[in-house]
Amino acid sequence: MADRPPLPPPHLRDPGDAWVAGPNGQKYWGRFGAAGLLVWHRDGLVLLQHRAIWSHHGGTWGIPGGARKLNETASDAAFREANEEAGVPRGLQTVLFETVVDLGFWSYTTVVVESSELFTPVMGDAESEALAWVAVAGVDGLELHPGFAASWPGLRARLG
Repeated sequence: MADRPPLPPPHLRDPGDAWVAGPNGQKYWGRFGAAGLLVWHRDGLVLLQHRAIWSHHGGTWGIPGGARKLNETASDAAFREANEEAGVPRGLQTVLFETVVDLGFWSYTTVVVESSELFTPVMGDAESEALAWVAVAGVDGLELHPGFAASWPGLRARLG
């Protein structure tokens, strides 16, 4: 297993970059919640991230995303993370809808956007093994991050 890249020193980290413990001992990343960006194109494709093996649920496919920063909206966090992790250009995206999984002590917001272009994604950090445009019909055939797997049927239905 690959070593996880070192975190910045504590005084340089955003206070949102921390684990939250659930009532049954589950761990969730992001003290202020987390958000991700599902990028869809009318050609029937979505942009997915193959998560680095060292990451939480590493080796699975999901969407770019991560912890919200202090006072950051879920939408801003989703766009920031998607740009950092996959080079998603904000100017090509139109927000279609958002969905929220709220556990009371932690939440995850999926921001779903339509991309006007099939841009070339770029791995901007060590959190990805790969980035790929995947046919909507082929997503179920991948090993998905558990959270994304749980939300994918509802998201797919809303995309038509």
